[in-house]
Amino acid sequence: MGGRFLSIGECMVELSQAGEGLLRKGFAGDTFNTAWYARACFGPDWSVDYFTALGDDPLSSDMLDMMSKAGIGTGFIRRIAGKTPGLYLISLDKGERTFSYWRDSAAARTLADDADHLRSAIEQADLVYVSGITLGILAPEAVDTLLAELRRAKASGKTVAFDPNLRPRLWASKDIMLKTIEDGARAATLVLPSFDDETTHFGDATVTDTIARYHALGVRDVVVKNGADGVTLSFGEVEVHVPSVATDKIVDTTSAGDSFNGAFLSRLLAGQSPGEAAAYGAAVASVVIGHHGALVDAELLPR
Repeated sequence: MGGRFLSIGECMVELSQAGEGLLRKGFAGDTFNTAWYARACFGPDWSVDYFTALGDDPLSSDMLDMMSKAGIGTGFIRRIAGKTPGLYLISLDKGERTFSYWRDSAAARTLADDADHLRSAIEQADLVYVSGITLGILAPEAVDTLLAELRRAKASGKTVAFDPNLRPRLWASKDIMLKTIEDGARAATLVLPSFDDETTHFGDATVTDTIARYHALGVRDVVVKNGADGVTLSFGEVEVHVPSVATDKIVDTTSAGDSFNGAFLSRLLAGQSPGEAAAYGAAVASVVIGHHGALVDAELLPR
C-alpha cells in the first residue's frame, strides 16, 4: 500500500567550482535532498512532494523543472512575485569545502506564511518530513504556524519525521536554537539526529544520552546517525545498532545524512523493519559519499 511523502523546507541554487574560473549551477538543500533520495528509493506506489516557496524568476522556473523531471511533485509550491531562491557557493581549498550563503531574502522564508495552504498540504500527506534548517530560516511567528500544523498532524496519527540538523548561523542565539529544536522534536513521531551535532550543541556524552533525551520530549522513535560508527535505533522498547557500510572512496560527505534519511524512510514506509531500513540507508549513503555533489544519479544506488 502506497501513500504520499511530503518534505518541507528550502531548496537552493548551488554554485560549485567547474575549473578555469567557471562555476557549475545545481540545486540542493537538506530537505530536498532527502525528498530526492526518497523518490529514488520508493516504489511507484508512493508519491513524493516538495513544499516550499519560490520566486517568479527564471532560476525558480529551472528549479521547478528539475524537480518535476525527477518525479517530485511541485503542486504545493507557492511562487512569490519579486522573490528568488536562496543561493550558496562551494569553495575548495586543498580539497576542503567551505560554503558561502545568500538567503536572507529567499522566497522559502515565507513558506509557512499561508497557514491554510500549509495545512491543506500536510492533510494530504501520510508522512511529513522537516528539519532544523526548515525551522531556522523562518520568522518566529512562521515557526509557530509550522509547529502547530506538525503537532496537529502528529495528533491525527500521521508520521512526522524530523532531522534536527543544527546550524547555528541560522539562529539569533544558541538558546533559541536549542529550544526551537526541542519544540520541533516534540511535534515529531520520529527524530533522526546526527550524534556529532547533538554532542556539540546539547552536550550529550553518548548516543544513549541522545536517545533518552528525545524520548523524554515525547518522541516515539529515535534514529541516531553516528558517521563511521553506524546508526543506533530506538523503536519502542527495542534498540538496534546497524553498522555503517565501509567504503574506500570518500569524495563528498555533503549529503550523507540526507541520503540516509530518504533511503531509510522509503524502506520503513514500505514495511521493512527499522533495522533492515537502516541497513539499506547505510548502503545508499556509502554510495553517495563516493561521488561529487548532493544528488547522485538514482541508477548508481543499491536496490
